[in-house]
Amino acid sequence: MTKDLSTEEKILEAARRVFLRDGYHGARMEAIAKEAKVNKALLHYYFRSKEKLFDSIFQQIKGGLLPKVAEIFKADLPLFDKIRLFVESYIDLLLESPYVPLFMMNEVNKDPENFIQKMGIIEKLQSFLPYFIVQLQDEIEKGNIKPIHPMHLLMNTMSMCVFPFLAKPMLQRVSGMSDAQYMDMMRERKKIITEFVISSIKT
Repeated sequence: MTKDLSTEEKILEAARRVFLRDGYHGARMEAIAKEAKVNKALLHYYFRSKEKLFDSIFQQIKGGLLPKVAEIFKADLPLFDKIRLFVESYIDLLLESPYVPLFMMNEVNKDPENFIQKMGIIEKLQSFLPYFIVQLQDEIEKGNIKPIHPMHLLMNTMSMCVFPFLAKPMLQRVSGMSDAQYMDMMRERKKIITEFVISSIKT
């Protein structure tokens, strides 16, 4: 047999839906095979176990944002440019993979230690956070921005990006927007969030 990329992607998409719905511990290979409309033997040919399948999804998530964030914050760029690039990269990822926030929240609440280890979050943060802290402190000392804890700035920016994706069903129903209209609004948020965050810290 030769592995077909379209079949593999179909399985991964089905697995994302099942893992999102049932979590890692509640998901079953039978349910994933049914969701992907393939037999169990074919599913095991592509992915030998649930863990292998879950790891494949994790690798996609890990490769989607954290390396980009590290590259942005370690770059020799002005702070406001880094904020803009971070917001754009984060929202682009969420537009491409809107399942990610809820998927991550489900897993981090069920098994935080395992999630943090699999994602390599601590190592990734340690690779760029010191650069960000030093630059932030330098801008504060120069009087270019108001004093703010680095984690507050990160949490404020990330929460403004991710909340509309987590709350999409509720917000979409209240607003009456179609999927296309809602996604257009999310693209508009790149500029809105960037301007809001910068204006909140700029002196």
